[in-house]
Amino acid sequence: MVRRALLTLLLTVLVLGGGLAAPASAHPQSTSAVLLDVGDDRVEGEVQLPVDRLAVAVDRDLTAGSVLDADRDFLADYTADHIGATGADGRPWTVDLGEGTVQVIDGVDHLVYSITLTPPDGRVTDVELRYDVIVESLVTHRAVATVRHDFDRGILTADDAETLGVFDFSTPTLTVPADDGSWWRGFAATAHLGTEHVAEGADHLLFLATLLLPAPLVAVGGRWRAGPSARRSLVRVVHVVTAFAVGHSLTLALAAAGVVDAPSRPVETLIALSIAVSAVHALRPLVARGEVLIAAGFGLVHGLAFASLVADLGLDRGSLVTTLLGFNLGIEFTQVLVVLAMMPALVLMARTPVYPAFRVGVAAVALVFSVSWTLERATLTSVDPFEGAQTWLVGHPLWVAAGVTALAVAAYLASARTGREGGGPDAVEPDTEPAATAHRG
Repeated sequence: MVRRALLTLLLTVLVLGGGLAAPASAHPQSTSAVLLDVGDDRVEGEVQLPVDRLAVAVDRDLTAGSVLDADRDFLADYTADHIGATGADGRPWTVDLGEGTVQVIDGVDHLVYSITLTPPDGRVTDVELRYDVIVESLVTHRAVATVRHDFDRGILTADDAETLGVFDFSTPTLTVPADDGSWWRGFAATAHLGTEHVAEGADHLLFLATLLLPAPLVAVGGRWRAGPSARRSLVRVVHVVTAFAVGHSLTLALAAAGVVDAPSRPVETLIALSIAVSAVHALRPLVARGEVLIAAGFGLVHGLAFASLVADLGLDRGSLVTTLLGFNLGIEFTQVLVVLAMMPALVLMARTPVYPAFRVGVAAVALVFSVSWTLERATLTSVDPFEGAQTWLVGHPLWVAAGVTALAVAAYLASARTGREGGGPDAVEPDTEPAATAHRG
C-alpha cells in the first residue's frame, strides 16, 4: 500500500510538473477513441489507437507500416487482452477484434480495429466495458468512449452521438446503457430526422413549392387560368402530395433494401433539374396535370436522395420497416405543414390580378436557383452564388409564409375594393375558350 501510494504521488508530481513546464505552444497529446454501435443482438464499433502513444505503451518503435506488418500479431493480441465486457447478469461477453487498418485522424496516424461484443444469450443488456489499451502503461493517456448509434435510444446520426465517459488510469471500466431504449424512441427519432431533412433541404422545399404554384389554376389553351373553386385546388394539392409520396417512398424502400443503388452526385444533379422542370411548368403548362406527373416522376429521384441518408443509420442494427415508416412519416408531416402554410394564401391570391406576377416571379427565382445547383452539382462551377439567400429562406419559414399570406390578403382586399376579383391574365372568362381547345389540369 505504501509503495503504491508513493508511486501514485510520484506520477502525480511528474504529470503536474510536466504540465507546468510545457510551453504554451505545445500540442495536446493524442487520445484514443472507442466508438460503439448498439444493436439488437450485439454491440459493434471500433477502437482508434494513436500509433505514437501506442509505441510508448508497448515500448516498441512503431510506424504506420510496422503496425500492419512486423508488429501486427503482437498488437492484435495486446489490444484484445485489454478489452473485456460483462453483461448485467455477470456473464462475460465474447470480444472479437477485426483486422487492423491505419487511418490519419486529426493529423496523427491511428491503428484502427473493428470490435464486436456478443452476449452469450444473444440479448443485449447494459454492459460493463473494460478498456485499458495504452492507459494501463501510459497514465497520462485517455480514451474517449462514445455511442454513435443506438436505434432504440434514438441515437442515429453523428449529431446524436452520446459520450459515455473517458477511460484513463483510474477509470478502466464504463457502463454502456444498452437496454434502456424502446421501439418508440427509435421511431420518433427517425420521424424527426425525416422532418429535419426536408425542413432544412432548400432543394426539396423549392421543388414542392413550385409544384404548388399551379395548383389553384387550370391549363386552358396552353396557358394558366384561375381554377373554378378552392375545392378543386385542394383536390389537386392532394394529388400532387400523394404522387410525390408514392414516388419517393418506392425508391427509398428499394434503395434501403439494396435493390437500387445510385451514386449521389447524379442524383443530386437530377434533383436540381427537377426544380427547373417544375418551375418551367409553373410558368407555362407543359402538359395537363403536369405537376402530378412531375411530382411522381421526380419523386423517384428524391427518394434516392432520402435513401442516402437512411443508409447511414445502421439499418441492419434496427428495424428496417420501423426506420422507413418513421422517416417517411417525418417527410409527409413536413410536406403537410408546407401545404397548410402556403396553399390558403395561394388560393386566395389566385383570385386576384397579382397572382400571375407572383407565380412568374417565384418560378423565375426557382429556375435560377435550380440552374445554379445543377451547375455546381455537375462540378461545372465550384460555388453557388445564391447560397446565402437560400439559407436565409430555409432558416426563416415563418417569415416567408407570413409574407406570402400578407401579400395575398392585401391583393384580395385591393381587388375587392376595385371590383376586379378574378381579373388579370390568369382569369377565366366564361365561354371564351372553345371546349375543343381547352385542356384542364
